This record gives sequence, C-alpha cells and structure tokens, in this order.
Amino acid sequence: MQEEIAVGNQVFVADGGEVFGAVRQVTPHGRPELVIYVENAGDFVVPLEAVEAVHSQKVIVNCRKLAPPLREAIGHAHDAEEPDA
Repeated sequence: MQEEIAVGNQVFVADGGEVFGAVRQVTPHGRPELVIYVENAGDFVVPLEAVEAVHSQKVIVNCRKLAPPLREAIGHAHDAEEPDA
C-alpha cells in the first residue's frame, strides 16, 4: 500500500469508480480489518487482505474478497439518490 489508511478515507471497488462508503475505524483492537460505513446500509467489517490499493485518500477493495452482505450493500449504496430505486 502506498499510503496508510486513515479514518475518513473514501472506499471504492475500482479506482475511478463511484465511492460507496468511508473508513470509520482502522485495525480496531489490533485486528487486521477496517470498519467502513456504507451509504444507506451502515457499518461493515472489511479484512485488510481485501484492500487492493490506498492512494489519494482512497481505499480500493477487491469485491471478490468481501462478504456477500457487504457486496449487496455496495450494490445499493446509491439507491436513495435514484428516484426509481
């Protein structure tokens, strides 16, 4: 990772993609994970091994390494912005 992950960093599944959340905690209680807030869904735990890159205050995660409930939440992160969602 090029930069350290910090609280408030935006989280993406692809560089240049749409932001779906933000980092709320980094390695809580020394565990190798992040707590991220996903828009319209709340807090989720992400293992550090799912982090692909960190740069420009962005955290890029590998969607295939995320739990199914988190992947589903990511898919609906912007539903409140879309009138027919």
